[in-house]
Formats: sequence, structure tokens, C-alpha cells
Amino acid sequence: MTRTVTIIVLAIALVATGYWGYQEHQEKNAVLLQAENNYQQAFHNLVYHVDQLQDKIGTTLAMSSKQTLSPALAQVWRLSTAAHGEVGKLPLTLMPFNDTEEFLSNIGEFSYRVSTRNLSNKPLTENEYQTLESLYKRSSEIEHQLRRVQAIIMKNDLRWMDVKMALASGEEPMDNSVIDGLRTVDKKVQGYDGINWGPEVTEMARNREGKFRNLKGEKISKQEAKQIAKRFIGINQDVEVKVRSSGKNSGYAVYSVSMKRPETDSTIQMDITKIGGHPLWMIQDRQTGKAKISLHKAEMIATKFLKNHGKANMTIAQSAQYDDTGSFTFVKKQDGVRIYPESIRLKVSLDKGRVVGYDATDFVAFNREREIKKPQLSQKQALKSLNENVDVKIVRKAVVTNDLGKEVLCYEVLGTIKNDTYRIFVNANTGSEEKVKKLQNPRPIYRSA
Repeated sequence: MTRTVTIIVLAIALVATGYWGYQEHQEKNAVLLQAENNYQQAFHNLVYHVDQLQDKIGTTLAMSSKQTLSPALAQVWRLSTAAHGEVGKLPLTLMPFNDTEEFLSNIGEFSYRVSTRNLSNKPLTENEYQTLESLYKRSSEIEHQLRRVQAIIMKNDLRWMDVKMALASGEEPMDNSVIDGLRTVDKKVQGYDGINWGPEVTEMARNREGKFRNLKGEKISKQEAKQIAKRFIGINQDVEVKVRSSGKNSGYAVYSVSMKRPETDSTIQMDITKIGGHPLWMIQDRQTGKAKISLHKAEMIATKFLKNHGKANMTIAQSAQYDDTGSFTFVKKQDGVRIYPESIRLKVSLDKGRVVGYDATDFVAFNREREIKKPQLSQKQALKSLNENVDVKIVRKAVVTNDLGKEVLCYEVLGTIKNDTYRIFVNANTGSEEKVKKLQNPRPIYRSA
């Protein structure tokens, strides 16, 4: 009898284990499928935007009227920005695609600068017209190569997840058509050095290239990266830590670190700069749970986390709750002025009260002491141009990056129009609006009947 019961219990356990394994497999496949769909959508959007970009640049070459040229160049700016954003969604961090990203960024900055200029007083110069001709030719070459890669992907039913794994291993096969095709795209762009972007765009490009070149500290080893990662997460036990060096042609040199948290068996991934050992980002996978702490309590946990890691001069700029996770954005505060370029984003689980996400890329890239000059306009003078329907609640000084990539001193206005709240940045020297953002209202919770 006892033996029969034992056999039955073991059989039930075996079935339960098999079902659990099946569920785990299904969940993993669902995650991989979602990632693959996101990559596919980003790439096809990139091809579409480059197609539109090439056509729109060609259209500007036939225009002479400022009434039509300015909107057309604004469209070029919009499309180049959209294409640049799609590149950032692809798994290309380990592959040199820097020239293509920079090319798209420079197109956006050039077109924006010209489109916002008074073309009646200052029409297109001969150099600027030649620049548009060069952009038309170069974008045509990029469009052709991207279309070729797209055709290969669709014909052979290739997966971006395979591209990601090949890049991560550093041992991609020589016949990987997607990787080879994208490398060809980047090589096509490398010949754009002769394009005359103008002094403003050239200076912005130099700033963008060197944003991680002024890191402070000594170069760290892989072993030191392991210790930094464990201290950052707060793991004192002897756990296995895997460290991989970033590719030689990456935009900046980092160690990619992965480990498991012993008490939860959840996987933690991090990037740490080789110079100075600065944690750039961290993410921890976890099982979702029921929220047990408030968003305010989670904010206190995030604030303490930053202080424990030497960032006490940060102030909360935005917070939001998504299911069982609190999301927070902190910015640096210098002499009472908020420095928005130096931001850090954190995620805190509302079930365990643990930091599960961290992104300090902007903070590390732009961290420096600034000379904040006295504004040329008083608060009252600057806010004269504000929409009269805005009910102003809070005004404070802030530094933001404008659409041309330059830092400007502003008066940050928090105000409402009826039930909506807005954050408006007014240039403290010119009185012009630099940015306007509608803040997210609390979302209603819908429950099934």
C-alpha cells in the first residue's frame, strides 16, 4: 500500500514538474517572440523612414520658395529623427554602426537649423545647397543597401534574435547576411566626410562623439568590474559573475556583467564603464507580485539608493506607477538649479521594495560642474509670452538641452490647463519656449465585471 502511494505521489510530482517546465518554456518563447517582433518592426520602420527621407531631401532640391522649403526641411528633420530612433532599437550595440547613427543625427540637426531660420532674410547658401545634394546622394545609397538587407531577411526568414546572439558571442559566421549587409551600410556612410554641415552642426557632432571621453578615473579590470557590480547590487555572497568586454568599435568601452541574485535566483545584467568603473545601467528580471508599498515609500527607497552610491545632490523630477513597479527620474541640482541633462532613472518593485532598474547613461555622459550665469530676463519678463490659459503653480530655474543639442538656462514652469498638467521650459535669456511637455495624468484602473 505504502509503495503504491509513493508511486502515485512520484507520478503526480513528475507530471507537475513536466507541466511547470512546459510553462517555463512557453513563457520564455513568448518573451523571445515579443523581442523578435520588436526588432522586426524597428528595422522595417527604419527602412520606411529612410525611403521617405531620401524622397523628401530630393523634393527640397527643386524648391525655391521659403513658404514650401521650411516645412519640407522640417519634415526632413522629423524623418531623420525617427530613423535615428529606430536604429537605437536594433541589437547593434556590439557592432560598429556609429557612422550611420551620426549621419542621421547630423541630417536632423542641419535640416532643423535651416528650417527654423528666417529664409527671407537669410536664404540657402550655395554651400547649403551642395550639402543637400550630397545628402540626397548618400541617403539614396543607404536606402538601396537597407532594401537589399530587408529583401534577404524576408526571403530567408532570418531572425534578429539570431543576429543578437551572433554579435554577443563575437563569433558570427562569415555568411551572416544581415550583419554583413549592415556593415556595408555603415561603410557607405563613411564617405560623407566631405559634406559641409556648417560650423554649428560640426561642433555638435564633436560634442556628441566625445560625451564619454571625459570620464574620470583609472581603467578597471574584469575582476574589479565584478566587485563593483556586486557592491552596487548589494550581494555579499560568493556568486558566479560573468563579465564580457564590449567590442573594440563600440561607442564607448564597457564591461557587460551578469549574475544571479542568490535569494531569488533572478538574473541581473549591468554595463560598467572601463574607465572609472561607473555603472551605466542595471536591470533585474523578476516575477511580478502584488504591490505592498506606496509610490512615496518606493521614492524614498530610490533616493536612499542614490545617496548610498554617492549621488546625494539629486532631486526627484518625475514619478509614475506601472502595475507593481514605481518608475522615477532624478536630476542633478546645482546651486538650486535643476540640471536635466544629468538624469538618472530608477525602477523600484512595489512588492519587495527593491531597486530592479537603473539607468545613469545621461548622468555619466554629461556629469560636470557648470558655470550657471545670471539670466538676462527676470522671471516676470520671461513668462510674459506664456499661454494665458496656463494656471502657473510652480516656477524654478533649470538647464535643459534644446532641439539643437545645446544646453540653455530656462525657467521651468509647472502649470495646469483645466485638468491637465504641463511642464514648460521658457528660455531665461530670450523668453522663447524651449520645450513643452504634458505630464501624464493618473490612469484609471479597469477591473473585469
